[in-house]
Amino acid sequence: MTIIILSIIIGTIMTMSSSNWLMAWLGLELNMLAILPIISKPKTSRASEATTKYFLTQAIASAMMLLSSTINAWQTGNWGILELKNKFSTTIMALSLMMKMGAAPVHFWLPEVLQGTTLQTALLITTWQKIAPITLMYMISNNTQPTILVFAGILSMIIGGLGGINQTQLRKMMAYSSINNLGWTITIMAFSPNMALMNIFTYIIMTTPIFLMMTSMSAKTLQNLSTTWTTSMTMTLSIALLMLSTSGLPPFTGFMPKMLILNELISQNLTILATLAIMTSLISLLFYLRVAYLIMMLTPPTTTPSSTKWRTQNQKSQPTTMMTPTALFTTHLIPAIPY
Repeated sequence: MTIIILSIIIGTIMTMSSSNWLMAWLGLELNMLAILPIISKPKTSRASEATTKYFLTQAIASAMMLLSSTINAWQTGNWGILELKNKFSTTIMALSLMMKMGAAPVHFWLPEVLQGTTLQTALLITTWQKIAPITLMYMISNNTQPTILVFAGILSMIIGGLGGINQTQLRKMMAYSSINNLGWTITIMAFSPNMALMNIFTYIIMTTPIFLMMTSMSAKTLQNLSTTWTTSMTMTLSIALLMLSTSGLPPFTGFMPKMLILNELISQNLTILATLAIMTSLISLLFYLRVAYLIMMLTPPTTTPSSTKWRTQNQKSQPTTMMTPTALFTTHLIPAIPY
């Protein structure tokens, strides 16, 4: 297990630090091959299906990356990441990176893969696995056509919002939440890449405690979440607040990147795009509010000592080391706003 985790970390760092497409590709492949045993660890047919889907989509995206970089090297004679000048190559590369991270219109694998894995693996796929593709997209953002990024971004926001509304499975809901947030990241990537990085890292900070708390309470559906008052009142209330923060409601941390992105779009005279972004965020707000309403309003707080046995975890195994600081950052980081 140590070798696998080390390979995942090394693969991401290799991709982030490389200036050559072949080395970046090698890092992504190492990363993908290392996470496959983790996804397939539960001996169930769902896990095997999720592993196969993940492998096939990532392999297709890797093939598209190689095609794009090879065409660019053929045209320009250069394998450098910053030298991606060919328009066809940049379009193919942007699509392959979107497929790697699970953004629309090539998002189809993400909800299914998350549903077939454990909550810890789902956390890894929605956070760490996005860092390498986002870094590459950041590096080629100056050469990518803004129209493609904006179209993919708005589509991701719409699909992420509409897809999450009717979900009762928390992992699928978090997958659509991830797609929605990637929409904001990709949209602003065309105009302010630094702000896109800030948005994705804020999202990672917000998502981590949600998954850790779900793992701690073994909550996989909305029904599980509605009966968690008996096992942990504090954690149940925290999940509701974290959901509101992820939706982008003030005064939580999630409001900060969205406000800055909208401010940047309006300052560049892209008021229509900013309006579209606000309207699509209202769609996603619906299912976040649904979860918060279910937890805080429909289920009365109770301190009954009877806890559901199959959800009671060993206290030593609860990942509180990361959970507490990230949960605090998710709800109280708004004063750290740059301006």
